[in-house]
Amino acid sequence: MDLMNRLFLLVCVMFTALGSATSHAQQKLQAAKSDIVFVSKQMGVPVEGRFKSFDAQIAFDPAKPASGKINFTVDMASASLGTKETDAEVQKPDWFSTAKFAKAGFQSTAIKNTAPGKYEVSGKLSIKGVSQDIVVPVSLTQTGGLTTAVGSFAIKRLGFKIGDNEWSDTSMVADEVQVKFKFVLTGVAKL
Repeated sequence: MDLMNRLFLLVCVMFTALGSATSHAQQKLQAAKSDIVFVSKQMGVPVEGRFKSFDAQIAFDPAKPASGKINFTVDMASASLGTKETDAEVQKPDWFSTAKFAKAGFQSTAIKNTAPGKYEVSGKLSIKGVSQDIVVPVSLTQTGGLTTAVGSFAIKRLGFKIGDNEWSDTSMVADEVQVKFKFVLTGVAKL
């Protein structure tokens, strides 16, 4: 193979790699249309809160889910339970300790297709400096150029040091917290 053919082949490989990276780079979270909600129980009564600020980096091809990567971060100071007093309380060290742990995050380690439009995403969830392995069932639907990913999972708040000291009494605030999400994405290939 002469030098010109080798250079041509190298350029083709580079453009193919760049094209692949560009298609993943175009996948974008539409944060204004997305939502992360958490539901805990205080004295048996469900209390709903939400995170107002979060971001995600996604590289996902529905035809090759195993090669996908998902990474999201949540601004813990954006937690809102609906009142100024409660919102200020959850930022304190016994709860989210936002001065010390500004971000929580999830990093995928594996993505598996379980049925048409359904996936299991395994990864590490990190909150307040504690990381735990979790598996999250996710359902995808598409309308026009938008892909909506919805799912939910439960965590044990005490395992992440959320609600320390006087708040560790689970008769006041239950240990289990349900996390529900809806992520609206652009740039995902057709399911």
